[in-house]
Amino acid sequence: MSDVKAPPPQVWPTLRARDARALIAFLTEAFGFEEVVSYGPADHGGSGDRVDHAELAWPAGGGVMLGSTRDDPDDPCGLQPGSFGAYVVTAEPDALCARARAAGAQITMEPHDTDYGSRDFAARDPEGNSWSFGTYPGAPRRA
Repeated sequence: MSDVKAPPPQVWPTLRARDARALIAFLTEAFGFEEVVSYGPADHGGSGDRVDHAELAWPAGGGVMLGSTRDDPDDPCGLQPGSFGAYVVTAEPDALCARARAAGAQITMEPHDTDYGSRDFAARDPEGNSWSFGTYPGAPRRA
């Protein structure tokens, strides 16, 4: 029996990319996401340019799913590249900003302290998606 277990239920935002393989490489290098799986035609003897489904885990929990854009008007997802935005909790926003900058991310908001006690920064990936990172884990919830 395997000791590998699926994570508990979480929210996994999705996005589409013109060049999904390049975006996966960028998100892992610049922001520290971990590629868990990536499926496409190469998995079935094809060219490998298209990504049908990829999962990138965030080390602290959760992650994003992404795939290549589709030239299909009946695409059930219908998301356009560059239309995605997310806030990701990190304990080290200044170090992550430096890492993202070194990997070529466009920093759209420098690290700063917010009036609600978070340390945040924001960046865009090569597809134009907006990423905000900060220490704010959300408001406390009732048990």
